[in-house]
Amino acid sequence: MLDFMENVPVIPLAEGVSWLTDRITEIFSFIFEPIQNQFGAFMEWTSGQLASIPPIIVILLVVIGAFFASGKKFGLAAFSLVGLLLIYNQESWEQLMSTFTLVLISSLLCVIIGVPIGILMSKSRIAQAIITPILDFMQTMPAFVYLIPAVAFFSIGMVPGVFASLVFATPPTVRFTNLGIRQVSEELIEASESFGSTGSQKLFKVEMPMAKQTIMAGINQTVMLALSMVVIASMIGAPGLGRDVLSSLQRAEVGTGFVAGLGIVILAIIIDRFTQSLNK
Repeated sequence: MLDFMENVPVIPLAEGVSWLTDRITEIFSFIFEPIQNQFGAFMEWTSGQLASIPPIIVILLVVIGAFFASGKKFGLAAFSLVGLLLIYNQESWEQLMSTFTLVLISSLLCVIIGVPIGILMSKSRIAQAIITPILDFMQTMPAFVYLIPAVAFFSIGMVPGVFASLVFATPPTVRFTNLGIRQVSEELIEASESFGSTGSQKLFKVEMPMAKQTIMAGINQTVMLALSMVVIASMIGAPGLGRDVLSSLQRAEVGTGFVAGLGIVILAIIIDRFTQSLNK
């Protein structure tokens, strides 16, 4: 049935994408190189500062925060205490701080970029029609594919890991912000308008507070997706527990890989419970 396709020349799609990537890298190198150098140095400095804090102080602060975040219940606090002590006991504390730095900065950038885009989508049907297919593309593309342009633009290290996480983890924040604002009752909006609220007052004093739970649910998903990129980002030089998992996979060291993976799980549970508590 498709015999006629044999005479059709192959479309040089791969060559075209490679050419475009090379041109973008060449033209915007004056932007990519400073980001790689300065932002990379900032991330390493942040990770070093976190690692320089005595672990017992960090553990106590997390345990106290978990106690109050969970409504003064001991479950999350006890889990945080045991889990972080276990990570420290396994001599993975420095890797944990690198992983936390990667997740923290990636998540903050996702929120800073995603929330305004979500607001724009909620206010403009044209913007929603344009941005929605882009979000679909970002969410359906395999995560490994994002590593290719990340390396092309920013070489290897933490910065390309953040870039890949940013592309992979931003869509939930955008979608849930858009959804939350659109679900705000029309009666509330009309009431605020009747009292003479400006557009910004209506957004920040009515719509955003009413959409808080939905937006926070999106941020929670974003943080979890950023954390899920830890192991994948280690393939392009991102430090942390993900690198230990990758190294264990390459050397077939089951025990070491289990310890590093357990550290990621402990961090994921603590972060997930903390972000959920902000939604209450």
